[in-house]
Amino acid sequence: MPELELPYEELIIQKIITETPDTKTFVLQQASGTLYTYKAGQFLTLVFPRPSGEQRRSYSLSSAPGIDPALAITVKRVENGEFSRYFIDHAQEGERLLSAGVGGLFTLPDDTAVYRQVFFVVAGSGITPVFSLIKTILKTRPHLSVVLIYSNRSAKGTIFYEALIELAQQSQGRLIIDFLFSTSNNILKSRLNNSLLASLLSEYGQARPEEILCYICGPVDYMDTVSITLLTEGIPRDNIKKENFVSYVPELTEQPPDTDPHQVSIKLKDRTVALTVQFPVSILHQAQKEGIALPYSCESGQCGSCAARCTRGRVWIAYNEVLTDKELNEGLVLTCQGFPIGGDVTLEYD
Repeated sequence: MPELELPYEELIIQKIITETPDTKTFVLQQASGTLYTYKAGQFLTLVFPRPSGEQRRSYSLSSAPGIDPALAITVKRVENGEFSRYFIDHAQEGERLLSAGVGGLFTLPDDTAVYRQVFFVVAGSGITPVFSLIKTILKTRPHLSVVLIYSNRSAKGTIFYEALIELAQQSQGRLIIDFLFSTSNNILKSRLNNSLLASLLSEYGQARPEEILCYICGPVDYMDTVSITLLTEGIPRDNIKKENFVSYVPELTEQPPDTDPHQVSIKLKDRTVALTVQFPVSILHQAQKEGIALPYSCESGQCGSCAARCTRGRVWIAYNEVLTDKELNEGLVLTCQGFPIGGDVTLEYD
């Protein structure tokens, strides 16, 4: 069976910028001289070869396509994080990295004409993909106004603090930022909660709920709180996008309605392969068993890197934290948590 090749790209660390004591931005250059095509809000998946097998980590792109001249990721040290600690403590300019490409669905809709305002509600390093999105909106979506509610411990530890203030000053009122610092003496605005967020939505909202897009990025409990509040305040579920930074492999707590084996045909670029998939082995994991290289990162239904479009048949998804109802209705599926049901399936990668 032929392999669907996803050749790794060599990237060179061109420049390292210290953002905060525990966060750095890495400006990257493709060794081949080609340029990645990507969307604001996406992430870069890096591959780290190990004797036990390759390890993958995804880092959000803080650069904005068509605005910043080079690709850039921003990495914050994570306690006990093997690769984030390496980046902060040891990575050097000129070093080469391996990339499996760009992915992710934390992006702007293709058509933003029906929206008037975008709220970003983020905490800590959750600003990384949002920084890219804000720059893109201000440059390319003149009809959209932006509100950023950004939670940190203090101004000193706030990633992109000065750059965000400068963007707001240059935006002619289109970008409003409310920094929330947990060390602030004003306890009413030190930490985000349901009532404070509802108040900020009322204060800054300039459109009907269905005309507002909301992006959330931060710790899981934080995002859950924000999501519940937004829904309570009338923001449609499909208007809310979340980006998960902490991934875990969920346990399979239920079975699909059909556990029979089915053939899955996979179209990637100009090649097609077929494999037989049967629960409890997912489409992605069966492909890995057969040496077929498919895009993936978290393997837990939380990042969207493995998303493909189902053009024939049905795929049951065991766990999904990233695809909206609209995207599901458009045929997008997650191969890492996906199982064919009811017959054979055809998948295509956009």
